[in-house]
Amino acid sequence: MPPPDLPALLTIFILAYIAGATPFGYMVARWKGLDIRQHGSGNIGATNVIRVLGKKIGLPVFALDVLKGLLPVLAAKTWCQQHAFDPTWAMLLAALGSVLGHNFTFWLGFKGGKGIATSAGAMLAVLPVALGVAILLWVIFFYATRYVAVASIIAGLSLPLTVLVQRALAAPAQAPALPLLGFATIIGGLATWRHRSNLRRLRDGTENRFVPRSQRPSA
Repeated sequence: MPPPDLPALLTIFILAYIAGATPFGYMVARWKGLDIRQHGSGNIGATNVIRVLGKKIGLPVFALDVLKGLLPVLAAKTWCQQHAFDPTWAMLLAALGSVLGHNFTFWLGFKGGKGIATSAGAMLAVLPVALGVAILLWVIFFYATRYVAVASIIAGLSLPLTVLVQRALAAPAQAPALPLLGFATIIGGLATWRHRSNLRRLRDGTENRFVPRSQRPSA
């Protein structure tokens, strides 16, 4: 099957970007009377919302951030299947668009979150095995270090490595194509780059370990 034409692919990318750009963390915190950018790490993502406002509010934000990565990819896949197109490029562009939308949302001056939850949603639709390995590594390194940044960077860097291992182990017809390897590399690279300030703080010994709101000492 042929891929969609360039205008269709561009439209898919733009629509996915708009979906990904919806700043749920910022919106929910505003509903609670806070500008999340002025609290905690200053990030609008779910981790900072959990840190500042607790799990009851942060976990729904996390779920919404995952969905805004997952749903555009599934929608692109469904549309391609209905029109007898190869969905590969449409899914990859939808995934990339949603992640870039979260990371650089036009609603907030092109400043957004770090894209981990939204990347997870996109990867669930595109490369579920690589996502599973990344989640396992995230859990291991988070509980070993209590640094969200360390866990997220390790998980991101594992994505292209997992795809390479799949290519080496699977039969040629089942191995992920090179565009998928490129996509995994971009997503892993974005995850690392978006944590560059955390890396500086880790180097300087000033990065804060994650402490749940319920476990913090009262003021």
